[in-house]
This record gives sequence, structure tokens and C-alpha cells, in this order.
Amino acid sequence: MIGIDIASIQRIEKMYEKFGQKAYARFLDEEEIALVKSSSTAAGFWAAKEAASKALGTGIGKECSFHDIKIKKNKLGAPKLKYSKDIRKKFKIKKSHLSITHDEGVAVAVVYNIKK
Repeated sequence: MIGIDIASIQRIEKMYEKFGQKAYARFLDEEEIALVKSSSTAAGFWAAKEAASKALGTGIGKECSFHDIKIKKNKLGAPKLKYSKDIRKKFKIKKSHLSITHDEGVAVAVVYNIKK
């Protein structure tokens, strides 16, 4: 399945200004926070996790939380997506592909899951 999401970079900036690191901890773990160098990156990660949950057909909520989805980067700096073991098993995910882009104050992410 495919999932897509768009996030306002300004919304993420305001959230960070108000709550600091706690804002990022809401949807990122420590390793992911270490990868965030700008609010556009944080917004891209938000959009990526939302898109990943939509690719499952659930959205973020009871079935899949932000912390069931991890964003990493490969050797070239491209984003990679990894679901928790429970999510991969439950939704029979074999492989996932992620693309993130930023422009004009928004971040957009697309996720494509290949099932077993």
C-alpha cells in the first residue's frame, strides 16, 4: 500500500519553540532526534511517520503509534523507514520505501510498503 502526508514546517517550528525537545520526543526517539538538524527535517520525519501509518491503512493511533515507526538514514543520507517487529508481523510488511521532500514551507513524504 501507499501512504502520503504533508506537514507544515512552521507548525513544527512553533511546536518546538513552545515545548523544546519534548515536542520532538512526542514523535521521535533519541536516535531520530539526533538526525534532526532543522525544522524542515523534523517536519519531514513527522510527514514520513504519518505517511507510513497511512500506508498500513490505519493512520497514527491505537493500531500504530509514532514510536512504532523509525526513521534512519543510509550511507548517502537518504531516509530509511523501519516498522517495529510487531507492526511488520501484523501487517505482513516485507519491505518499505520512503521519499521525503521539502519546499515552500511544507514537507511531503510518500511511503510504499511491499507485503509478504
